[in-house]
Amino acid sequence: MNNNQNRHAHFQAKPTQTKSRPTSVQATIPIGQRIPLTIKRLGINGEGIGYFKHTICFVKGALPNEVVTATVTEIHPRYMIAKLHTIRKKSPDRVTPRDAYADEVGGFELEHLSYAGQLEFKRDVVRQALEKYRPSGYKYYKLLPTIGMENPYEYRNKAQFQVRELDGKVAAGLYKENSHDLVDLPTCSVQHPLTMKVMRRVVALLETYQVPIYNEKQGSGIIKTVVVRVAVATNEVQLVFITNSAKLPHKRELIADLQKEFPEIVSYMQNVNKGKTSLVWGDETTLLAGKSFIQDKLGELTFNLSARAFYQLNPYQTVKLYDEARKALELSANTNLVDAYSGVGTIGLSLANKAKEVRGMDIIPESITDANENAKLNGITNAKYQVGRAEEVLPQWMAEGFRPDALVVDPPRTGLDDVLIQTILTSKPERFVYISCNPSTLARDLTQLTKSYIVDYIQSIDMFPQTARCEAVVKFTRRH
Repeated sequence: MNNNQNRHAHFQAKPTQTKSRPTSVQATIPIGQRIPLTIKRLGINGEGIGYFKHTICFVKGALPNEVVTATVTEIHPRYMIAKLHTIRKKSPDRVTPRDAYADEVGGFELEHLSYAGQLEFKRDVVRQALEKYRPSGYKYYKLLPTIGMENPYEYRNKAQFQVRELDGKVAAGLYKENSHDLVDLPTCSVQHPLTMKVMRRVVALLETYQVPIYNEKQGSGIIKTVVVRVAVATNEVQLVFITNSAKLPHKRELIADLQKEFPEIVSYMQNVNKGKTSLVWGDETTLLAGKSFIQDKLGELTFNLSARAFYQLNPYQTVKLYDEARKALELSANTNLVDAYSGVGTIGLSLANKAKEVRGMDIIPESITDANENAKLNGITNAKYQVGRAEEVLPQWMAEGFRPDALVVDPPRTGLDDVLIQTILTSKPERFVYISCNPSTLARDLTQLTKSYIVDYIQSIDMFPQTARCEAVVKFTRRH
């Protein structure tokens, strides 16, 4: 995963705005008008889709087969956005959300939909993306039923909450959608319970010791973000304070109090990210107390996780995801495997015992350090990892005489780089698996990849229950 922050960035499903002349519908429908709609399906961000006077309308919170009235809030050249007003005919798949703020912040956009309905939606998201980009043979692709969770809650092993002052009190949570208005999250049903216990205690201590909280408008204050990550298999916790300066007042008192209460916290870190920026993390990370990493297990393997290293947020489903990748790759003892966008090496190292050699790359140096350390930690001698972009490192290896027989790619939400796609089409590894976290960029990339490969099947996997996000494993067969 070559960019920890971009990988899980929100993506827009709605059509690009153009400077076309308004249609008669746009001219006659004023903002604020209530319109009747029958919801046909869900869009890729989980919003209901209906049609009014032949114009597509997106309604957040509406479900397929519901009859609703909605208030028009935005009109664009090719679509409208409306706010749900009343439900005249309710879907049998509608359920009551566990989180009261599910309609305010991202990460809960499907909590009102039954879990069976969520799983079917995620297969349909892949289908919608294929219909939009139309890669070769897309109508005949085998779209397997989505692999779900037995308990689709309490799965996120990392809480990365913004910290601000609200009404004179310290608050930690997420922004309302399309804004910088913070919503305090005292509870969160999709988070591992330990991450929330630590988070809420940290918030209380920041208030007790009156640590200056970052003020975005003024650019003042110190604490910007608090990150809590738990290693589910070992129960080790890492706590990171992301700050506006290198100073962290009362850090000794904060750590001493937390150490008494949470022996699980074995790593205290500070990341400095000065000034106004859209990036959450800065470049400078220092150890405050304990060790600089936590350890987790996936299957039989142990992994060291540093503060900035990418690691799957749902460890329960990650094992299933890698099992699907293993099945699809069909590795043998003579296989040279490339693990592109490797992160800390979780995929490649889990496959190393089935291959002759594994090579991986990632642009985050800390991830590569972790990946090579993780190979040593698990006694794996046939795997090595290198800092760099996949589209640059892979051709370099090939120029040196290394020929990949198998390739697994797990790119960020932006999908594969064009240069890497051309490298894949040139080298044509016999076995190829694409792990995608964004069906739209997957379908786009398939338009090129299907020049040299046939899609055997697409297996959707629900890594993020209660959200509209979907991961998928694509198995390819090389064209001959």
